[in-house]
Amino acid sequence: MSLRDEPARHISVLGEEAVAQLAPRDGGVYVDATFGAGGYSRLILDVPGTRVIGIDRDRTAIAGGFSLVDQSDGRLTLVEDRFSNLAEVCAGQGLTRVDGIVMDVGVSSMQLDQAERGFSFRFEGPLDMRMGQDGPTAADVVAVASEQDLANVIFHLGEERRSRAVARAIVAARREAPITTTKALAEIVAKVVWAKPHEIHPATRTFQALRILVNEELDELQTALAAAERILAPGGRLAVVSFHSLEDRIVKTFLASRSKTAGGSRHMPEVAEAAPSFRLLARKPILPSEAEIAANPRSRSAKLRSAERTEAPAHEGGWQQDWPSLAAVMRGGR
Repeated sequence: MSLRDEPARHISVLGEEAVAQLAPRDGGVYVDATFGAGGYSRLILDVPGTRVIGIDRDRTAIAGGFSLVDQSDGRLTLVEDRFSNLAEVCAGQGLTRVDGIVMDVGVSSMQLDQAERGFSFRFEGPLDMRMGQDGPTAADVVAVASEQDLANVIFHLGEERRSRAVARAIVAARREAPITTTKALAEIVAKVVWAKPHEIHPATRTFQALRILVNEELDELQTALAAAERILAPGGRLAVVSFHSLEDRIVKTFLASRSKTAGGSRHMPEVAEAAPSFRLLARKPILPSEAEIAANPRSRSAKLRSAERTEAPAHEGGWQQDWPSLAAVMRGGR
């Protein structure tokens, strides 16, 4: 029985497609930067002679992967860490170059389904939302962030049009009592955001915004992409699956900037051209099939983008953060 046939708690979205873009080969070393339930790792390890470094900041995910480690005959190594540290993780394994990196960005279905993690308003639980074991919780954020910061977070990271109304409602509610549960926050939001029966829950965008902020997901993604550029060997491949427009925009912008020659202009002719560090494997993202969407509705918004590393040096700089930071928000006042 191949490793892909081993029962898994979660089927990776666009798993076959993402691994096909990596084109794993005998003797190749690959990084599953967001291990989760190991779906991508299983598919890579099914190619004889491959080695996988699996990374996840969620201790539960790492513990859940121990059985796969045992079955891999030493070809899978799991490391509890943030995927933005993938270069350092690989260095710790004695690797300066790898042949492929796959990333599945965002929260996993397993995390959403665990009430005690506080990711979802579908279950009563503590307002936590942390993927790892450190840092402030979502309850900490709503307790100390200023009304303006809350509005900015909910608007920019959740794309909620009624962000100011939600922020006002949160600040008013916390004056009466601390907001410490998913149910309490969802009820507060539902009073100022209205949705028709067939639309998403009124609290969806607010919960998304807080989750992204608490886990610094956009910062993590941006840093991880730059790390991948540094550690991929020439000919090595990067495959990234994202689930909403903010993530996809970062991936698309990164790959576009790295796959074209950036030269000078008539105003600054002395600027040297930077050789492309990536070659796009497809101009447009790969989307899930109708069959996959029917089997797994979570995959509906997924997009897969991929590229191959060239021999050019990694580009320097070129990044700008235009979203709220967790540190700045936690410095806010009532």
